[in-house]
Amino acid sequence: MASHQLAPFPEELLAAKKQIREQARSYGLDFFNVIFEMCDYEQMNQIAAYGGFPQRYPHWRFGAEYERLRKQHHYGLGRIYEMVINNDPCYAYLQESNQLVDQKLVIAHVYGHADFFKNNLWFSQTNRKMMDEMANHATRVRKHIEKHGYDTVEKWLDICLSVEDLIDPHSMFLRRGPDDQPPQEPKREPPAVTKFKTKDYLDRWVNPPELLEAEARRLREEQARRRFVTPVRPTRDVLKYLLEHARLEDWQADCLSIIREEAYYFAPQAMTKIMNEGWASYWHSTLMTRHFVHAREIIDYADHHSGTVHMPPGNFNPYKIGLELFRDIED
Repeated sequence: MASHQLAPFPEELLAAKKQIREQARSYGLDFFNVIFEMCDYEQMNQIAAYGGFPQRYPHWRFGAEYERLRKQHHYGLGRIYEMVINNDPCYAYLQESNQLVDQKLVIAHVYGHADFFKNNLWFSQTNRKMMDEMANHATRVRKHIEKHGYDTVEKWLDICLSVEDLIDPHSMFLRRGPDDQPPQEPKREPPAVTKFKTKDYLDRWVNPPELLEAEARRLREEQARRRFVTPVRPTRDVLKYLLEHARLEDWQADCLSIIREEAYYFAPQAMTKIMNEGWASYWHSTLMTRHFVHAREIIDYADHHSGTVHMPPGNFNPYKIGLELFRDIED
């Protein structure tokens, strides 16, 4: 996590946060408790590089992401206004350099996300204590590094991360019982060797016995091999298949299981990006325009909101698409 202490929460913003929370609940939003933290831009970039978590396992890709975010901020190519983590309680990080109107917009946006995390079906099977679990993953990987060396573990993590998307998000909703086990392979007779039809006196030349025996042996071996083919039926969860069938050392299997668990945690966020951002944008727009924008803040709010939902030709903005979908439903 960042090496500096997090900034204190301003009193004025504390009052605004409480008002926005109560107003959001009055509209029917239902969310876990949300813990807000104030960060400077460097702390925000560090946490964002870790995917929003204070602690992750050691790997070069997090450093690369931090460097990308640092340069993006340095050259004015973009900035992070907030982050919110699917957890119980939810954790949200605010950029301390934001204006008050931006902070209110972001807080309203966060409560929209928090409601979505709690109530959307895709998130219902995710680990709600992932903040603690990520720290546990970091500890486990560091133990493997101490025992096997950084380069060895890093190379294995590179391999695991190259297949991290080979999971089955739908499997979280499947419950396999005794009647839903893979079917047993029926016992079969040895396959018959194909013989060419010919005259009896030509049979020894057209169907040589040694070739027939070789073909019969090949067919028996093929039949025996098929009995050990796995999986019995196709599976999309390649990582689970590797954990069950690959010849891995214990530390390798543990690292792969960590990558798989985190992949399942992050999968719903990618699958619901448009709806999630649209829902949060709808509620920050509703709450701000109806209740929390003062006259002196109108211009700044309109400027920053329009920047959030702006979609240039040829581009795709999930905030804009999601917001328009919910407005269309409302109409």
